[in-house]
Parts: sequence; structure tokens; C-alpha cells
Amino acid sequence: MKTVLVVDDEPGLRQSLGLLLSDAGYAVTAESDGKKALDRALAESFDLVLCDVRMPEMDGLAFLRSYRSRGGDALVIMMSAYGGEDAALAAMKEGAYDYLPKPFRPDEVVLTLRKAEERERLRHDVAGLRAQLATGPAERGLVAESRAMKAALDLVARVAEHSTTVLITGESGTGKEVIARAIHRASPRAARPFVGINCAAIPESLLESELFGHVRGAFTGATADKAGLFDQASGGTLLLDEIGELPVGLQAKLLRVLQEGEIRRVGDQKTRRVDVRVLAATARDLAAEAAVGRFREDLFYRINVVAIELPPLRERREDIVPLARHFVARLAQRFGRPLTLSEATTLWLEQQEWKGNVRELENSIERAVVLTDRDALEPGDFRVVPPLRSVERGSGGEAGRLNDVVEAAETQAISDALKAVDGNRREAAKKLGVSLRTLFYKMSRYGLE
Repeated sequence: MKTVLVVDDEPGLRQSLGLLLSDAGYAVTAESDGKKALDRALAESFDLVLCDVRMPEMDGLAFLRSYRSRGGDALVIMMSAYGGEDAALAAMKEGAYDYLPKPFRPDEVVLTLRKAEERERLRHDVAGLRAQLATGPAERGLVAESRAMKAALDLVARVAEHSTTVLITGESGTGKEVIARAIHRASPRAARPFVGINCAAIPESLLESELFGHVRGAFTGATADKAGLFDQASGGTLLLDEIGELPVGLQAKLLRVLQEGEIRRVGDQKTRRVDVRVLAATARDLAAEAAVGRFREDLFYRINVVAIELPPLRERREDIVPLARHFVARLAQRFGRPLTLSEATTLWLEQQEWKGNVRELENSIERAVVLTDRDALEPGDFRVVPPLRSVERGSGGEAGRLNDVVEAAETQAISDALKAVDGNRREAAKKLGVSLRTLFYKMSRYGLE
């Protein structure tokens, strides 16, 4: 329960505010003058302070000035029937969060306190994210030893608290979804759903229904109403990954959603309001795509409100070894065995190009861990995956053996499935009709990433 200190020399107002705020779920303490209130505010811990400006002994501004100078950190909201904008400005300069002119409606007071609480929560969340980014990776990809990545992650912390549309760009495997999830977790929408869709992985004929939903009878097979991803992400965040692959017709509909905040399900005549923050990600140069007419220019400007560019791993080599150590530590915990990187391995890792970026680095380390019995990984444990062999059909010779044919077919099928879902192994397993454990075993056996 949040605690509130009410400071006002009017007994009637203290009593009415006490009843109002108690009913709203606050624990209320009241004082009649600034000096007593100051002693109490410094001796006890309060989340919020409601303080009148004009009081005997010590006025509200003097209280606020002294409270702040002596380390008081509660959110202070000033109240007064005098002074108007000048009084409000003076209060803000002294460190007040807000100013309520008297007389005020009961709902105004509660709303102002709720807003103050939300601001404080956001401040803590953003501070936590900054600390997380400064102290090392808490999850896959959040490592910022290089200047370029530190700048990108600082931008993440700054945009998180707003509902602004963000365009995250970078090569495949640089961690665009990781960044999107970090923005969501540090935002006011963190308690609501985070929903992601890869626009390149869904057939064009189904994509509109996936995004916006459909009503019964909208098309053959639509036997019931279906909520789309915008509905599923209500109050939260929707990531449109590989937005550059979105068909032109859907680009126009998405633009309308972003501008109007409304969606229309396939087959429906009515529009519906939605409250969703949209994040977009792409490996393409959308400005160049728009210039040649392959991407709507108006949509590009609408999603490119804030752009976060993730540099490829080869341009932030300072991050390679910290990332590798993080992945090794996580795998050691997962497999229940001690794992480290030898000095030779750290040097070798830094020299590689990592064209698949963070995803390639992570998968290579996992493969090395699976295929070696050593506790300290050596460069030789990072085996280069040989090209797929073409196996001729026939009844004789080594190439025609049934096992070879089956292995080649499985290898090709797994590679194709992984490529189709951008390396998402869980989705690839579904696509292949096998368990995730089986897929891991097959990938390890055939040396696949």
C-alpha cells in the first residue's frame, strides 16, 4: 500500500483528503504545519506528499526546499488557491512533481497521484534497464562493450517509457528481437503481452488474417471469429519483424492502423479501436526500398519515428568475447558441467567474421559444447560445417546406401525448415513434425546451425 503525507493547515481539507485517499487505497498521514511535516517526512518513509503552499510557521515552498536539500525523495505535489502559473512554476523549480490549483475535484487528486506513481515506476524501470545494460548481459545479445552498442542500448532506455513507434535495423542475427523485448520490458506496457510476427514467414494470403483477425465466413475455412495479433497484443507491444517483406496492400492497411489506432478484421464491416505499441525490425534498407517504390514512403516515415541501428558483430569486436563468455556460462548451467574458453579460443573468436552475427556466434558455441568433452573450449572444437553432399540415387556404391540418402534428405529438410523460420528452432521443429529434443539431436548429429 502506498503511503501519503498530507500537509495543510485547513482541518476540513485534511479530513476530506484523508477519507478520499483512504478509499482509493492509500495509507494517509496528515500534518497541519510545515515544520512538523518536515520532521515527520524525514523521520518516516512516504511515497507521496500532498502539501499546501500557504501555511503558517513554514510555507509549502520552504518545506519543499528543505525536504529536498536534506535528502527527501518522495514525490511532492503542491496545492494552492493562489498564484496560478507562477506558483506552479516556482514549485516545479524547487523539485515538485506536480501542482494542483484549489479548488480541485476528488478525481483530479487521485488521478494526479496515480500519474506520479506511474512516473516513479517508469523511472525505476529505466534505471534498472540502464544498470542491467551497464553491468553485463542479462540475456542473449545484451552486451555493450563497444561504443556503437552502448549508444544503441542507451537509446533503448530513453525510448522505452514512451509509446513512440521504433524502427530497429541491422543485419540478420544482430539481436533485433532482443532489443524489442528490452524496450517492452522497460515500458509502462511491461505487464501486458509482447507479441512478435515475422512478416516473411507467413504466406501473403494468411498475413492479413494473422495481423487483424477475421470473422466467421470471411473466407473458405473461416468457421469462427478469430482475433488477430493486434488484438492479442492489446495494451502491450507488437513487433513486426522483417517489415520490409510486408506486401504493398497490407502496408496501406498497416499505415491506417498506425494513424487511426483502428483495425478491421477480414470480412468485418466495422472498425475497432486498439491500443498497441508497434515496433518494427528489418535487415533491409527501407529508405532505399521506398525510393524505388518497393516500400511505401509514407509508411516508412510513420514507423521511422525513432531508429535504432544495431551494428554487425564484425564492427563491434569488443563485444565478441563477452558475448561468448555469457553463452558459455549459460550452457554450463544448462548442461550441468564446468565450461570455459581457452585463451587461444578467445583470440580465434575475435578474428572470425561472424556473418550471421550474434546468432551465429551463439549457435557455434552451443555446437562446440555439444560435440566436445573438454571443459575448456579450444579453436578446434568449432568445426566448420561441410557443404551438403549430393547423393545420387542407385543401388550400388557408397553414395547409394540407404543411410546416406536418409541423412542427406534429413539434413536438407532441417536446413530448409530453419531457413524458412529465420533460425527459430522451436518453429522449425513444428514445421518438421518432430519434438524440439529430436531436432536438437539431429542438428548436433549433422553439424547444423
